[in-house]
Amino acid sequence: MQILVLYFSKGGNTKKLAEAIVNGVESVQGFRGVLKHTDDVTQEDFVASDGVIAGSPVYFGIMAAQLKRIFDEFVGVRKKMEGKIGAAFATSADPSGGKETTMMSIIQAMLIYGMVIVGDPMSATGHFGTSCVGSPDSGTLENGMKLGRRVAELAKILSG
Repeated sequence: MQILVLYFSKGGNTKKLAEAIVNGVESVQGFRGVLKHTDDVTQEDFVASDGVIAGSPVYFGIMAAQLKRIFDEFVGVRKKMEGKIGAAFATSADPSGGKETTMMSIIQAMLIYGMVIVGDPMSATGHFGTSCVGSPDSGTLENGMKLGRRVAELAKILSG
């Protein structure tokens, strides 16, 4: 089984968090994390995945246009995503920079795709997803791993 970890990153912080999330996915037996930048993802990556964890830096309080473009362009496979797990993560340059609204913009797109949305587990922050200001510190990387693990575990249950 596989989970797609899709991200846009300009400065590298969102990519670092995405890599930690992949590690969490792969900590679940039988799962492979597929790490894809928005420039490299295909519709086949979406459809072949049992879940999608998408992340973006905060751009004006919403996801970056590069990530939104993927949701717009892949709308033709929307029905094939129904019932799959979806989750979000975000990075920002400022403590009040809009991380939660950015994650909600990603979650809104996933809801329209018919996905089952989860936040990060209570052992992390128990909120909309994993997020940080600037470069992710060790705690944020651990929370990212927990998010990846949670999505894989839930995907396994739903596939059963």
